[in-house]
This record gives sequence, structure tokens and C-alpha cells, in this order.
Amino acid sequence: MFFVTGAKAGPSSGGDKKSIYQKFRGYELLDKKRTETALQAGEDRAIMLGLSMMLCSIMMYFLLGITVVRAYADSVWTDETLCTVLNSTVTADINCSYSCGAECWRSSRFPCLQVYVSLNVSGRVALLSHDEDTQEENAECFYVPKCQRDQALMHALILDIGERLRVQQHVPCFHDPSERQEAVLLIQLYGRGAVFQSLFWPSFMLVGGLLIIFMVKLTQYLSIMCEQIGKISK
Repeated sequence: MFFVTGAKAGPSSGGDKKSIYQKFRGYELLDKKRTETALQAGEDRAIMLGLSMMLCSIMMYFLLGITVVRAYADSVWTDETLCTVLNSTVTADINCSYSCGAECWRSSRFPCLQVYVSLNVSGRVALLSHDEDTQEENAECFYVPKCQRDQALMHALILDIGERLRVQQHVPCFHDPSERQEAVLLIQLYGRGAVFQSLFWPSFMLVGGLLIIFMVKLTQYLSIMCEQIGKISK
């Protein structure tokens, strides 16, 4: 009886061991599948992030191309030299308007400061403007302040600017080498430095997006190679 019982118990214990192994194997496969699914989801998110960064950089390139780069290409004040301030005088009051609420505008006045300089490179006398925006808004005045209700404050600001220019005497300026524009600028808003600064961050974002996608693809390639090497070694 003992031998018969023992003989019958042998296969059942082997079956139990086999079932336990299958359970562990099933758990391992399930964990591996979950890990692969999580990795694939993370890789998909990384690729989407890289593509989004590239798309944003392209849109920023487009916006900057029609604003800063175009203004730099159209600018004629390309040469920098040194100018000597000849005189700075307030000639007249200029009317301006400021907002006092929704669909509410009121008028004010600010003094027009005219500054004449002599270009050291050629000796030509020209009217000095603060920047391109001032030249476009009012070519006769050196600086156009933001219109405010307090006229005394704007008057004091213009007089202070004129006094500083008279004290400094020699200032760097930008002029048109072809002399199509007689006026010269004190500050160049759309120069090479402005173009570089505006294009740096879109370029950085584009390179970052490309690098993220490259790293994800490289990781996928290396994982496939490791899996193939593991199959060959087995």
C-alpha cells in the first residue's frame, strides 16, 4: 500500500511544482509586459515633447522672421561711429493722446527736443534720433515719451535728457553709409545683437527637441540590439 500510495503521489507533486513554476513564469512575463508598456508610454511622451519643442521653435522662427529679422534687413543705419553733440534745444510742444479708460482718450503735450550732432567719420551735421521707433513716429524730435496726463513730468524728463547729452558731448551713433537717411540714431533696436538674442532661444529649443528624439531612438536601438544578443547567447 505504501509503495502504491507513494507511486501515485509522485506525479502529483511534480505537477504542483510545474504549476508553481508556470505561475512564477506568468508573473515574470506580466511584469515584463507592464515594464515594456510603461517604457513605451514614456518613450512616446518624450517623442511628443521633442516634436512639440520643434514645432514651437519653427513658429518662433516664423514670427521673428517677419518682425526682428525683417526690421534688421530693412534698416539702413548699419555703420557705427562717434558723434559730437553740437546743440540740444527744445523747439516746440507736440500734441499727444493718452488712454483714460475704455474708449476714453485725452490730449496732452510734451516738448520736442532737437539734437544736432556732427559725425566724426565725415564731419556731416545731422539730426539725432533715439532709435528707429522714434524716427518713424516723429523724425523731428530726439525722443518721444509715453504720453501722460502730467505734462510737467514729461517736460522735466525731456530737459534732463537734453542736459545729459550736452554734458556727455561725444556719443556713439549709427548712420546710413549711403546717406539716403540724413538722420542718425543713438540706439539701434534691430542690430546684429538683437537678431542673435532673438534667434538664440528658438535655436536652443530646436536643438533640444532634436536631441530628445535622437536619445529616444538611440535607446530603442540599443535595447533591440541587447535583446538580439541575448537570444543568440541562449
